[in-house]
This record gives sequence, structure tokens and C-alpha cells, in this order.
Amino acid sequence: MSKGISNKDYDTALKELHVELVHLQQWVKKQGLKVVILFEGRDASGKGGTIKRFTEPLNPRICKVVALGVPTEREKTQWYFQRYVQYLPAAGEIVLFDRSWYNRAGVEKVMGFCTEDEYDEFLRSCPEFERMLVRSGIIVLKYWFSVSDEEQERRFKNRINNPLKRWKFSPMDLESRSRWLEYSKAKDNMFAHTDTKQVPWYVVNSDNKKKARLNCISHVLSQIPYEKIDIKPIELPELPDYEGYVRPPMNYQTFVPEKF
Repeated sequence: MSKGISNKDYDTALKELHVELVHLQQWVKKQGLKVVILFEGRDASGKGGTIKRFTEPLNPRICKVVALGVPTEREKTQWYFQRYVQYLPAAGEIVLFDRSWYNRAGVEKVMGFCTEDEYDEFLRSCPEFERMLVRSGIIVLKYWFSVSDEEQERRFKNRINNPLKRWKFSPMDLESRSRWLEYSKAKDNMFAHTDTKQVPWYVVNSDNKKKARLNCISHVLSQIPYEKIDIKPIELPELPDYEGYVRPPMNYQTFVPEKF
């Protein structure tokens, strides 16, 4: 097991990566790049925390997070990828999928939410779908967050006992614990069919959350060539002369009570 990282070293490294992410964002916008990043893995593997740190310094109009819920009855009748296509980036955008079309290869397969024919068709068509995205000019990066069963159990117990994290725990999480082997087999089969040369899977060791966040963000930066754009100095203009302007009385407004 690799050594941990101190809070000080983590904060320093994350700050440096955040600066680089801002440069990447500016480059994506200037060059009109289209970037898709998929975050997959078992429950409590650290995907959400990494996405949060990734987006923290970025403009939400440029870097967007997509985390879809259960498909509607109408969506269930659509071409499977259709539900996700509408969220693909336009020029100058980065889209992060917090779980993605790979739901079919994981939870839908294991929990019986799709038929065997639908599952087999997904494994056949997914590599072609992703190659189409790449040929259209979209940069596609796929990350699998790998967490040990011991660490996952520790995080589950922490969620159960922490009122701030209890909402993260669902009945589906309980079911996933009892089907650990089935999920492992599904993940192995998914990799066998979709770990392609054009769009490979990158595995993130996430037993240590902080190191996983740093390693993933650093890897994203290494996979998208970018240049730092010089930013022109900003000078704040002088406030205009508002002589003669009379503000309305303060008691005309409703203020939030100052309890702190």
C-alpha cells in the first residue's frame, strides 16, 4: 500500500493543479476543443470527490457535470446512447459524466435492468460509438476508480454514521455489496470489450482519496496538450460620479437576520 499524503502537501499540490486546470480551460475555450471525461467505478470509490475538486476552480459555463438519474419511460424506448448524446460538449466545452453510458455494462447488467440482448448489443456498439466521437473531434477520456472491498466497507460505515454523508447511501449500495463478485465480473468483461486503443480505460487507485484526486487531475492535464494563454492585466475603472443619487431608506429592504 502506498504511503498517504499530508494535508499540507495535498493542499499545495491541489492548488498547483487548479492553476493548470484554469489554463486548460482557457485553452479549450480559445481553441474550440470538445472534451468528454467519464468517471466510473464502484460505489464510494471517490468519483464524486474527484469531480468536485476538478470543477472547483472552473467556469461552470465551460466545465459542466452530467449526473443522470433513472431513465424515464420515454427514454427507455430510445436508442440507448441517445440519452447521453444531448449532453455532449459543443466547441469550447468540457463535460464530466458522473457515471455514463457504462451503466449498461455495470449496474444494469448486474441488477437485471436490461436484457441479455441489450447488454450484448451495448458491448458491440459502444466501441464504435466512442470511435465516432473521436472521429468527430471530441477528446474522450475514461477513468475507472478502483477501491478495495475493505476500503469501500470503511467508507460505507462512515456514510451510515455521518449525517452529512448519509444521503449518499442508497438501497442500491447495499445490493452492490452483496453482489461484489458479479460487479467484478461485469467490470472485467466491460474492459475486455471497451478498453480500446482509440479510447482506453485509465484505472485510478482510489483507496487513498486525496492521492486519487491529484493523480486523476494530473493525468487529465497530461492527456490534453494545452498552452498557457497570457492574460491581459485588468484595471478596475473608476466608479462613476453618483452625486445627486439618493438611495432609498434601508428599512425599505428585507435583510437576512445576522445570527453569526
